[in-house]
Amino acid sequence: MPTFVPFGEKPNKEGVLYVLNLLKKNNLLDSYIIVESNNVELLPNTLPKDKTYIVGEHLATYGIIKKLRPAALISIDSHTDLMHDYLDHGSWLAFSLEEKIVNRAVVIGATLMIPSTPRTQLWDRRVKIFPALNRSRKTSKGWKGYVNLQTHGVERVIKETKKYLGNEVYLTVDLDVLRPEYKIARFQHGELTLEELLEVLRAIKENFEIVAFDIAEISDRIKRSRLGKKAFLEVYRTLTEE
Repeated sequence: MPTFVPFGEKPNKEGVLYVLNLLKKNNLLDSYIIVESNNVELLPNTLPKDKTYIVGEHLATYGIIKKLRPAALISIDSHTDLMHDYLDHGSWLAFSLEEKIVNRAVVIGATLMIPSTPRTQLWDRRVKIFPALNRSRKTSKGWKGYVNLQTHGVERVIKETKKYLGNEVYLTVDLDVLRPEYKIARFQHGELTLEELLEVLRAIKENFEIVAFDIAEISDRIKRSRLGKKAFLEVYRTLTEE
């Protein structure tokens, strides 16, 4: 039974309730639970242990995994969410790792990997990043390229992810990983087409045991986006079909 979490500001809350009705309209939803909360620290107290979560602001994932305590996590996201200043939608993964809510994590599809301010530090322990496109990082031995979807392909990325995380994972899909034309999330969109995202999701389903998953960063922008509606429905179908 999917759990809908209209967490965050008004656009996120309205977006989650909109896709709830969109799923019902497309005969993809019978029974469901709605959990409302304005405090991510209290969210685990009201959440059920479920397999499927539809959430607004990505910070809600912090509350979900605090409830479920998975050992490993895959985040498909255009942002790493590894900013390490204060707990919010841009740092929830950093705090989840620091507090050992999860032991290890992998981020697939990332675009932005630069701290937002000179004082902001990026968390980099017990996490690997596989960008969507060819990216590099500065190391003690000079610049080194990331293994990425564009250059190395889905198979290589999934193989390295499994080697690092093992078989069981929690999966979170931030829909801002899609390109700007999909108009689903409130923040900067990423670099993947829907077809590319679905290829990654199918590979994860084939290679991992997904203990639970969420679809995150849904906003009211989806109401006015034909491509956004299609993308959400296809992602939901892919993750829920046997």
